[in-house]
Amino acid sequence: MLESSNQKIVVICGPTGIGKTELSLSLAEAFHGSIVSADSMQIYRYMNIGTAKSAAGELRRVPHYMIDIVDPDEPFDAAKFYQEGRQAIAQIYDRHQVPFIVGGTGFYIKALLHGLFEAKSVDPVIINRLGNEADSDGTQALYERLCVCDPEAASRIHVNDAYRVIRALAVFEMSGKPMSEYQQRHGFKESPFDVLKICLFIDREVLYDRINRRVDQMIEDGLLAEVKSLLQKGYSGDLKSMQSIGYRHMVNYINEKNTWDETVYTLKRDTRRFAKRQLTWFRKDTEMIWKAPADADGVMAEVRGFLEGS
Repeated sequence: MLESSNQKIVVICGPTGIGKTELSLSLAEAFHGSIVSADSMQIYRYMNIGTAKSAAGELRRVPHYMIDIVDPDEPFDAAKFYQEGRQAIAQIYDRHQVPFIVGGTGFYIKALLHGLFEAKSVDPVIINRLGNEADSDGTQALYERLCVCDPEAASRIHVNDAYRVIRALAVFEMSGKPMSEYQQRHGFKESPFDVLKICLFIDREVLYDRINRRVDQMIEDGLLAEVKSLLQKGYSGDLKSMQSIGYRHMVNYINEKNTWDETVYTLKRDTRRFAKRQLTWFRKDTEMIWKAPADADGVMAEVRGFLEGS
């Protein structure tokens, strides 16, 4: 199916733990839609608790795409997400439904909507690792590294702009070429869809409390047992998928690198930091409409007006 600028897409995004799932299900049901998950971890089979994957009953409420599509040891990146996500969107349009792109992986969402650099796509694991380095060592150290590998990009980025410093370094790590070169070629200029972007937000302390409670719930639901099962299936703790938040923490505990109290503490801390970086990404998008997850009526009104507009 050919893409055209009159094809409407609704994006529901936001940080982890904010309540995207239930709201997006209600929206998809109300507007005859299907959900395309934009989560870099929910693509993996057998990884359910730590990725906060929707329960089977929720998945049956409306059609879902880009969930449970690869095994934990299969390579997957934004380029594959772009290809398979575009195919999913075409299938949804063919059924005369509305695609709802739902998730917190901002780079995947941007790639899906606007295409990719010609360079090898950026790995979210690298983004998370560099983000952790920024948290522990400060942005200054990363910026100095960027000045060496991509001085042109560094000249346009403030030393304290962690988001852009990390992005530029990640592109260079993946491709061996400076991001400034790809920006000149591409610049995310492709824009085949008519898009409504809604980002959910709540007070930071409320969000952090929800994240802490969500981690407690994941542990109660059996996160440790899930990771042990993955290891027993033969999936190495060094895999990209197993080095994500939650899974690497449990692997370190199993390998006796941390005590249980240290494991829970660092898991909550790293999840909060991850949510902060997600919000930083979404705030860069000037087209974003910000809504509280409790304002379901307001979100419904925005989506209805968008879909019924010319």
